Amino acid sequence: MQQRAPRIIVVAGARPNFVKIAPLLDQLESLKKAGRVETLLVHTGQHYDKALSHLFFEQMGIPQPDLNLEVGSGAHGKQTGDIMARFEPVVMDWKPDAVVVVGDVNSTIACALVASKLDVRVVHVEAGLRSFDRTMPEEINRLLTDAIADFLFVTEPAGVTNLQREGIPPEKIFLVGNMMIDSLRKFLPLARQSSALRDLQLSLDSNGPAPGAARFALLTLHRPSNVDEKENLEPLLEVLNEIGKDIPILFPAHPRTQERIKQFGLAKLVRTAWKTTDTGVWLTGPLGYLEFLHLMSESTLVLTDSGGIQEETTVLGIPCLTLRENTERPITVEQGTNTLVGSDRGAILACARQILAGNGKQGRTPDLWDGCAAERLVAILLRELQRHLT
Repeated sequence: MQQRAPRIIVVAGARPNFVKIAPLLDQLESLKKAGRVETLLVHTGQHYDKALSHLFFEQMGIPQPDLNLEVGSGAHGKQTGDIMARFEPVVMDWKPDAVVVVGDVNSTIACALVASKLDVRVVHVEAGLRSFDRTMPEEINRLLTDAIADFLFVTEPAGVTNLQREGIPPEKIFLVGNMMIDSLRKFLPLARQSSALRDLQLSLDSNGPAPGAARFALLTLHRPSNVDEKENLEPLLEVLNEIGKDIPILFPAHPRTQERIKQFGLAKLVRTAWKTTDTGVWLTGPLGYLEFLHLMSESTLVLTDSGGIQEETTVLGIPCLTLRENTERPITVEQGTNTLVGSDRGAILACARQILAGNGKQGRTPDLWDGCAAERLVAILLRELQRHLT
């Protein structure tokens, strides 16, 4: 008797999730058309700003969600609870064979918990990453999601080691590569056609972008440890302004970070009218995926506290300074262009000046970051699900 097609719910909740699910959905869509799988795309609404959510769907060709839970922002406990309360009826009604969750946001653990309690298989994409810093909410989400997941798909060898150390059976662990890099490789040519450089006067060529026409650095800050306390955010902005004397720093700030800058009276440490001839840290609103990718690919230096950007700069060959004491993506330091500088003023300045002097870290692209991670993941997932279907 022919087996039925497996039913899979794919969950997305925040900007990094959107970038990672795009190649997964591409693979599932072709199988869906062939009648080999049924899918339901659920957007939890954890990020609802247009540039952080809907614009990513538009630019990356992600189908509109079949369902938006419209949870919105809130404290960790409330947001996680609201997602669970709204997601549980979806699972009970749709009766999936598996729920796919991605990364380490509140949507990840909330939907994984619902699925596990309803005896639905949990698929964790980007499993095994560990910063070993339990003060980070994301670390708790990773640990708990991996503990209840049935299939754990890993981006780098350290993830396999971490999971095995935690007692996860080897038959549940699959090293497939990095779906965020699948998206980067697919969309980079399109991103380079964007007007981002010209809009910011970073190109003087009227016929199109002219790489190298102006040097600039790119900055992201959003981790609570960096932005939620004035005594942490203020010295960071001060040292970044010091670097900004040598190279202008473009800062597409997360809405929450912008709120903190205003709240702490730090507006004097950022500028808002971008001119490449001036120095300092220049604040803009959030950018779309293509615009940000374009700017990142043409930047001289990236400063960040984001996990995904550490990976993207490694593949792009752009020097990256991570403004954190740890990283859950050690391969970007061991093999890539990433350097951990923490919040130490001296280390940040010294590393930035070394890069600006042309002595940036040289890296390589890790194995399996080849643009085919989603293809490998879907093939394994369907094989494993079919074993359990009657």
